[in-house]
Amino acid sequence: MNNVASLFSAGRGIRRAAFLILAGAASAGTPLEEVDPFIGTSQRGFVHPCALVPFGMVQAGPDTGVNGVMYSAGFRWEDSTIRGFSQTHYNSCGGEFGDVSLMPFTTEAFLPFYDCRYNKSTQHAEPGYYAVKLEDFGVRVEVAAARRAAIYRLTYEKTPARILLDFANCIGGQQGRQIIESHVDTIGTTMFIGRNRRFNWVDREYSYAVEFSRPWKASHLLERKEPTDRAPTYVLDFDLAPGDTLLVKTAMSSVSPRNARDNLADIDAWDFDRTRERAAAAWREVMDRVEVTGGAPARRRAFATALFRAFSYPSDIADRDGRYRGADREVVASADGHHYTQTSLWDTFRAAHPLYTLLVPDRVPSIVRTMVAQWRAIGHVPIWGFWGMEDGCMIGTHGVPVIVDAFLKAHAGAFARDVDRIDWEEAYRAVRDSLRENHPSRWKESWPVLDRYGYYPFDIIPKESVSRTYECAYDDWCAATMAQALGKHEDAAFFFRRSNAWKKLLDPETRYARGRDSKGNWRTPFDPTEYRYANRSQNDFTEGNALQYTWHVMQDPEGLISALGGRERAARQLDALFAAPTDVASLKLEPNATGLIGQYLHGNEPCHHVIYFYQYLGRPRRTAELVREVFDRFYNDTPDGLCGNDDMGQMSAWYVFSALGFYPFNPCGGDYVLGAPQFPEATLHLPGGKTFRIVARNLSEKNKYVKSATLDGKPLDGFILRHADILRGGELVFEMCD
Repeated sequence: MNNVASLFSAGRGIRRAAFLILAGAASAGTPLEEVDPFIGTSQRGFVHPCALVPFGMVQAGPDTGVNGVMYSAGFRWEDSTIRGFSQTHYNSCGGEFGDVSLMPFTTEAFLPFYDCRYNKSTQHAEPGYYAVKLEDFGVRVEVAAARRAAIYRLTYEKTPARILLDFANCIGGQQGRQIIESHVDTIGTTMFIGRNRRFNWVDREYSYAVEFSRPWKASHLLERKEPTDRAPTYVLDFDLAPGDTLLVKTAMSSVSPRNARDNLADIDAWDFDRTRERAAAAWREVMDRVEVTGGAPARRRAFATALFRAFSYPSDIADRDGRYRGADREVVASADGHHYTQTSLWDTFRAAHPLYTLLVPDRVPSIVRTMVAQWRAIGHVPIWGFWGMEDGCMIGTHGVPVIVDAFLKAHAGAFARDVDRIDWEEAYRAVRDSLRENHPSRWKESWPVLDRYGYYPFDIIPKESVSRTYECAYDDWCAATMAQALGKHEDAAFFFRRSNAWKKLLDPETRYARGRDSKGNWRTPFDPTEYRYANRSQNDFTEGNALQYTWHVMQDPEGLISALGGRERAARQLDALFAAPTDVASLKLEPNATGLIGQYLHGNEPCHHVIYFYQYLGRPRRTAELVREVFDRFYNDTPDGLCGNDDMGQMSAWYVFSALGFYPFNPCGGDYVLGAPQFPEATLHLPGGKTFRIVARNLSEKNKYVKSATLDGKPLDGFILRHADILRGGELVFEMCD
């Protein structure tokens, strides 16, 4: 056991015992005490252990490191000090949020920030709650979350009782320098309300309210740390005796300080324990939709935590009055009181959104309406959203498959009647316009170039030309499928034709995806192992290489197999991906190049479906073998138990689906490719009181292969499980063997 795992295990028993006292008897689904938010917080700190509710606006909890600059989520397990508790975080790379930081302290000196030691054995996190003791200051900090607000319980063992309240705090950049505008008001001696406009990944406005259960006796405005600071930092003194408790409520809004103040009402009066209980109940409601039986405790903890992480995002930023600030900066009212953002769609369209349509279909209509609302505002559906604003930092337009998948499943009866409130003709216009019209806010795609050449030539599009061609081809296939279903045959023909763009960049000589210029010449020299990270330099790939992106044809696996020379040749080429050397110089420079089996890269999303390609090649045992290897090597129940980063739930969604025994190889339409289940039994609790039971008979470490599969007692026809089969309820039985 490594040092990280040893430190982690030392405090786990105490933390779990405390949670069991609160949680009481286990529920019928996935027990909340099996969730461990510290899983994956090690290394580069890509996930946080904050308090939040499912799909909540706030994620309130600790920040470590130097202003969180190095750690995208603001927290890293290895760090020995905490420098504050901020109200917004996210589970991905890049760094953003960390808004409105408070730090209780008891020293005489006033500093612009504090790094305080903490003992990890005093640290506890569970769904909706986080707690720790700050050793240097003698303060116990607890936080519980609601949808738009959080409440802190601060117990001071010594005095003076003080709080550093930093309105300039941020993750991912130099503190304060990102703030363009700031305004703060005090309400008596118990509340601050204010608004900041900040630019980091996006130019966004956020408002906040901070309320104290006791009045402060003195308020000190600290000098600015930098001349460019545009938001204040205060030190507040409170008249407390040793052992006294101070409660603090915080709330956020994208609309206004007044709305943030109204959002404080998400917390019941000053009842901390009630807030914690309500957060646990909100998590129990979604976690109960999946129940796994048997399996090793470590694997159960990893599964429960993956389910928890998958349901943490996207964030619903609609205020209590239903309003939000949209991508065009205008304040509008949502159609149903929900507006979802923090959407890393290049990642999450692959498995996270299909998981939502399966397990939380009640959320899906609002997600679709959110995407259509963005199209109305700025002309295209979401690509990568922060706080309602569009970043557009990744390639493709992967709000399209999310909308089309919902459309296809809605017309197959997958959702409740709320789906009837979607205007599917308007949703299709959003899809069509996003893939036909260029937009000033778009960072990447150029439809005239794609339409003229049938692919992105690298001499015209010097960055990510191959990856962009392949990703856009998938979106086009989704659009064509929707157009065909709506009887728009001319549009369907156009999009089906453009969805074959990948074929123009599949080099028949090397049989790899390869860059091509506007005259049709292939990129030379060409090294299929050369890995490139997004748009950092002139390259043809996005966080990948030719070995990996050649397989990025989820919409037409049989067509790719044929283009590669048939099953046998394609199988040899896929084998070569997993057998290739991992010691490639270009990989060593890239932060997401983790989770390697040969050149298969599980730590980043373009590879996530590739293991399941073996089913199409008639090699199901290889799929089962690799699924188990990924489980054993790249997911565990310790702080370093996550490769890459969670990317807003995608890494976790892969784990959930693969543990159940099937995966959305093509994320749009409702077909799942069988893999190999990792638990003896699992039950999905579906809308309408139906259940779908998955049984893996004779499953063991040795028996990891699937001998046969039956659906409701009948042999399954092939290796495809359909969404409709699951929704009807029933039983899928795998006979496992060695």
